[in-house]
Parts: sequence; C-alpha cells; structure tokens
Amino acid sequence: MSTSTRLARWLVPVVLLVAWLGIGGTLGPYAGKLGEVATNDQAAFLPQNAESTKVIDEQRAFRQDETLPAIVVWTTADGGEMTAAQREAATGALASLGDVSGTVGTASAAIPSKDGRALQGVAQLRPDLDDQLPTVLRKISEAAERVPDTTVRIAGPAANQADLSDAFAGIDGLLLGVALATVLIILLLVYRSVILPLVIIVGAVLALGLACGVVYALAERDIVRVDGQVQGILSILVIGAATDYALLLTARFREELERREDRVRAMRAALRESAGTIVASAATVALGLIALLLSDLTNNRALGPVGAIGIVCAVLSTLTFLPAVLVLLGRGAYWPARPKPAGTAGKDDSGRGVWPRVAALVDRAPRKVWAVTLAGLLACAAFAPTLDSKGVPLDELFVNEAPSVAAQAALSEHFPGGSGNPAVVIADADTVDQVTSAAGGTDGVETALPVTESGRPGVGAPQTADGRVRIYATLEAPADSDAAKETVARLREAVHAVPGADALVGGYTAQSYDTQRTSESDRMLIVPVVLAIILVILMGLLRSLLMPVLLVATVALNFLATLGISALVFQGVLGFSGTDASVPLYGFVFLVALGVDYNIFLMSRVREESLKHGTRDGVLRGLTATGGVITSAGIVLAATFAALGVIPLAFLVQIAFIVAVGVLLDTIVVRSLLVPALVLDIGPTAWWPGALSRSPGQRRRGNGPTAAGP
Repeated sequence: MSTSTRLARWLVPVVLLVAWLGIGGTLGPYAGKLGEVATNDQAAFLPQNAESTKVIDEQRAFRQDETLPAIVVWTTADGGEMTAAQREAATGALASLGDVSGTVGTASAAIPSKDGRALQGVAQLRPDLDDQLPTVLRKISEAAERVPDTTVRIAGPAANQADLSDAFAGIDGLLLGVALATVLIILLLVYRSVILPLVIIVGAVLALGLACGVVYALAERDIVRVDGQVQGILSILVIGAATDYALLLTARFREELERREDRVRAMRAALRESAGTIVASAATVALGLIALLLSDLTNNRALGPVGAIGIVCAVLSTLTFLPAVLVLLGRGAYWPARPKPAGTAGKDDSGRGVWPRVAALVDRAPRKVWAVTLAGLLACAAFAPTLDSKGVPLDELFVNEAPSVAAQAALSEHFPGGSGNPAVVIADADTVDQVTSAAGGTDGVETALPVTESGRPGVGAPQTADGRVRIYATLEAPADSDAAKETVARLREAVHAVPGADALVGGYTAQSYDTQRTSESDRMLIVPVVLAIILVILMGLLRSLLMPVLLVATVALNFLATLGISALVFQGVLGFSGTDASVPLYGFVFLVALGVDYNIFLMSRVREESLKHGTRDGVLRGLTATGGVITSAGIVLAATFAALGVIPLAFLVQIAFIVAVGVLLDTIVVRSLLVPALVLDIGPTAWWPGALSRSPGQRRRGNGPTAAGP
C-alpha cells in the first residue's frame, strides 16, 4: 500500500472528526437558544381556515394593540360575603394597576359574583412581555393583596401563558440532561463498554446541535414555527434516532471486525451493509413527519419540517462522524468487551444466548406463536375506541399544581363557567341587535353584550371597525368543557341564521372546538398518506409487495394495541379524562414510522441472509443477528421518549407514554415474535413477487435455529 493511500485512509476520518467538532462548537449553543425563537402563544397554532381563526384576524381591526387579559379573582377568607369596604378596596387596587409596567389602559372595576362571596376584575397586559410576564403578574398580585381578608388568584390567558412558560422552563437543560443520562446508563449496562456509549452520546449531541442551529436560523426568519412542544420533541427525536442508527452501525462494525483485521475495510463493509437500511429507516420517519404539512393545524405543520430536519441531522452524524471515530479507535472503541480476533469469533457461540432460543421457539411452532401474539394485540386494540381525544380540560392540562388552574376553578365556582373566556361574535354593525338577541337566546349562553367604545361589553354605543361589531357571549359551562363546545356549535347555528349578519364565532372554546374537528379530519387525510409513503419505501428496499403490506399491517396493529393500553392507563391509573386532540396523530406518525424502522432493520438482514441460505434459515439467522441490537435500540428510544414526562404537561406525558409503550411492544412482541413467525409460516411466498419467492431450494430445512448464527 502506497504512502499516499495510507495517508488518505487516516486523513478522511480525521477531517470528518474535526469538521463535526467545529459544527458542535459553532452550533451546539443553539440547542439552548431555541427558546428565543419559540412561541407558546396558543393562538398562533390554530387551524388555518377555521372560523375561530378568522375571528382573531377580524379582531385586529378593533384595537391598535393586542392585549393579554389577566383576571384577578378575590374570594373571602372565611367564605362569607364581600363587604362594601372590600369591594371598594378591590376597585382601588385595579385602578392602581395603571402604574404597573406592562399593563395597557385602565383595569375594569371590581365585579361582584351573584353569591356575593367573590370579586373579579380584568387587567389588560402587553402580549410581548415574554420573560417579564411572571414579574408583571406578581406585581398585580401584590397590588390585589391590599384587599383585606381575601385570597387573591390570577386566572385568564395571561396566567395560563405564564404557567406554560414555567412548564417549559426546563426544556433546554432538564429534558436534555435526563434523556442523555438515561441513554448513557442503558448503553453502559447493555454493551459493557466504557468508550462506545460516550462516542454514541457525543454523536447524538452533535446531531442535535446541528439540527437546532438549522431550526433556529429558519425560525428566526419565520420559515418554520417552534413552540415548547416541538422543541422538546425535536431533542428527544434526534437523540433517540441518532442512538438507534448508531447502534445498528456499531453492531455491524463489530461483526466485520470479527471477520477481518483491517479496521478501514471493516468499516467500509459495515457501511455497505447498513447504510441503505439506515437511510431507508430514516426516510420513513422523515417523510412521515413531512406528511404533517398536510395538516390544517399550525403546530402539526410546525413539527413536520422541524422533525424531518432532526432526522436528517441524525443520519448525517451516524454515517460520517461515527464511522470516523470508530475507524480511529478500532477495537478499542469496544473496550473492555473487545471484538474477538478475526477468524476466531462465532465458532462456539451459535446456539447460546437469548436470541437463538427465541429463534428456536419461533421455528418450533410459528403458527402458534403468531396466533397467540396476534390474539393478544387484538385484545389490547379492542380498547382503542375508548380513548377520548376531544381535548384536555384546563384542570388536567398541567400534571402538577398550576396557579392558573386553581384560579380558574375559583372563578368558575362563583361566576358563570365561561367567565374570563367568553365566546366572541363578530357581525355586521347593522345587525348588532338581532345577533345579540340570537346569541343571548342560545341554550347554554349566560349573557350576550356588544363591546362598547370603552372596550368592554355593556350598555352603550357598540364599538365598530370596518362596519363590524363585537359581541361577547358568556357561557354557562366552563370554557374547556364538552358542554361549552356544544354551546358554541349551537351559538354558531343561531347567529349564522341572522340575515345579512355574516356572523363569525370565535374565542377560547371555539378554538378548542375547531382544533378538535380539524384534528379528526387531519387523521383521515394524513394516516393513509403516511402508510402509502412507508409502503413505497419498503417495496423498494425489500423488492416485494406482500412483505411490505405484512409489515405495515403489523405496526398499524401495534399502534391500535398501544392506544388500547393507553386508554386503560390514562383513565384508570393516571386519571386523565381524555387526550389532547393531536395526540393520536402524533402517536401514529411516531409509532408507525419508528415501528417500521425496527422491521426494516430485521427484514433487511433477513433478506440478506435469505439470499444465501433460504427463507427459513434467513429468518432465523436474521432474528438472531439483529435481536440484541434492535431490542437495545427500542429500549433506548422508549427511554428517551419517556424523558418527555419530566415536562409537567399532559400532552407531553401522554405522547411519552404512548411512544415508550408502543416501541417496547413493537420490539419485544411484533418484531421478535409476530413478524418472524408469520414469515416462517407463509414461507417464500412472503417475498412475492420478488425473486426470493421463486428461488429454488427456498423451502429446505436447515439444521435448526442454531444455524442462525452469523
């Protein structure tokens, strides 16, 4: 070998390593800066074409400055009625809020409840307070505490936004730290190596830094949107995917090191055999996420490109940084459990270990294995329809105690359930009386009043803008309840029927109602698109039609079984009455795409072995060779998604549970038992119409599962 050739063999890995270290040093800090370009304003993530979104657009004409309402609620300490002195003090406290930096205009007077035991007032805040919002709310609370013998709470959109920001406060450090620590511990336990887990973790962190840098640049230019949920999922997705792909490559590299001494040639062989599988697996996830662009919900559309960017960065790190480091370290990367010298491995170990025994079990009675596992999955899937995805009520939005939730509960106890979150009706000014009458006469509406020139609902000349007026309809039921959503549907029907009004109904409850309905239509559109994308990728990879259909059917069944388990746990154990409307769609995209990932890892190896040894031996060899690495990858991915549970929001806790349980169910049951047993029972026909289904000798029996060793 010439000197120039030897130099090139080592120069390329060194250059790649230096390049990635440069990327990490330059873009790594952006992993902690995404919060600067993230928005947790829920109005920015509504259905694009929904009626409630149109109301938000029309409301901008009524005032020059958008505001964020903070509702101050006073309740008596002893449960008695408010005194005149307390009402006067509350009104004075509200009047003093004009001196608080961040407030807009003059706060309303204190309004007593019908039972006389509570007061409420509304202060309007600037919507761009961001990190200053908690300080402003604290000052409002301090001013309100001047009312003697009362308990003060702050409810409304401002308080909700502050609690959301507080929940996401640890997303940069805590979530990333928990995820990385979990992955590191699992890798150390499974692979009994000191260096390799650190290399894999560094590769995942570099991929995350690159992804965050790209997303930051795009979000800063308003090309993509980022909120706390998308930010958290991006971190988990990149770490989980990068670790999974790294495990596949490192396992194959170890095999090649046991066949040849030259580490460079071993890596070339490992990349040749695994790169296609890794790219195909990543494509299923990335394209599945891109399909979210078909959604009419802006937060779904936001996750699509951001998640796909993360997956691409994970693949780039796996196929460039990781090979470079492994080539430079060689067998030392696996210390102290180094690969055996070439020519000595695999001679006496073919029948030992867990996976040869699993292969033997599947080989002995494939039909019985797939029948039992299929029955179990179907039994779990039977509970899937009981999972309520109509939305999460406000009192379940946060997993822990949240001040805004307690404040809203106090407000609802003494005032109409919809107080603080009225339905907003926009109509032509000429029909204000008719629309107000129609709204007020709707079953479930407490009061309906036009907004006057003062900017508040009441008696007087209605405020007009571009020939339109606003009417606030206070609902009897809590704004986040199913009853309130049903009232909104009736309210729309009533005001739409007013001739010439061109009325629109929006507000918090209408937004929840529109989001729920849009989520349902999104699932009907996106689910078949994702399945079609995955089928096409599998057909190209496996050169078969029947096998891809079989694999997609099994992961779809796994998804339904996971939803069934989730329904039982959420309602019976965790106390959730339902899930966020987007949870089933997110769960589907992650579980189906990631579930197919593991089947791609398995069946790519099975096809490779089947070309040499026939379908039956190919299945047994493929299952034995990939069993450990795929199960480890599944455990790692489940653990990383479970880390989302450290963010105290019901949405992320539900996503974490669904993906973690689904991935474990897929790797342990579907990929290890159901799929191999089905393929063994079907035989070479499973590869129809590919060449493997017609090759001679495909039905020959080997010497048992011990022949499945590499």
